[in-house]
Amino acid sequence: MLTEQRRREILEVLKRDGRALAGELARLWDVSEDTIRRDMRDMATAGLLVRVHGGALPVAAPLPDFSTRQTLSTEEKRRLAAACVRLINPGQTVFLDGGTTTAEIARQIPHDMTLTVVTHAPTIAAEFEQHQQIEVILIGGRIFKHSMVAVGPTALSAIERIRPDIFFLGATAAHPADGLSTGDFEEAAIKRRIAERSVASYCPLTAEKLGAVSPFGIVSLSEVTGLIVGTETPEEVLAGYRAAGAEMIPA
Repeated sequence: MLTEQRRREILEVLKRDGRALAGELARLWDVSEDTIRRDMRDMATAGLLVRVHGGALPVAAPLPDFSTRQTLSTEEKRRLAAACVRLINPGQTVFLDGGTTTAEIARQIPHDMTLTVVTHAPTIAAEFEQHQQIEVILIGGRIFKHSMVAVGPTALSAIERIRPDIFFLGATAAHPADGLSTGDFEEAAIKRRIAERSVASYCPLTAEKLGAVSPFGIVSLSEVTGLIVGTETPEEVLAGYRAAGAEMIPA
């Protein structure tokens, strides 16, 4: 196989699988692993992929800023949020991650429901201004402006002292093999610790996040209670996630 053909095939594998492993491709194409690594190194230099240990990930398209994301996929996010709200019981302590889908969850929680809501996102906390029955605990720290959430040691210290009944986790990507991931190392660590502290964790996912991989892992699929996806998601897609240990909840 010629060099250019190999490199086109690597891009096809990334598009189809969300990752490419140098060892697997070397065996499949009967070339040395060093050859595949060299291809990936040159392609990374050209900005065509991201090198990681053992292989490569696709280049993630830059996410729009928070204000712009609030206008995207609004109907899909409303359906996902409604499914999330159905999982909440009065009297629970609910941790809401940052993000536009979790903001929609906040908007759909009934005003007469008694809850304690914990969040490290000031924009989420502000959604509960008119909810007289909801106690809001806002976690502080350095604000990661892209997602408008608090990160860093101050936030982690406060999270260690909370045991939420349910956590609605935001992720930028979900892959059967690589689990849930996001684009920032520090934000991923915060999400991971909240999930570990919570009795149950659910992740609502819009369609474009399925089959994708972002640079920084949060948790494996078996470490969350369920993934909430649109009812239009093909069964063959759902099967891969179920095989990885995920419960799929239609919205």
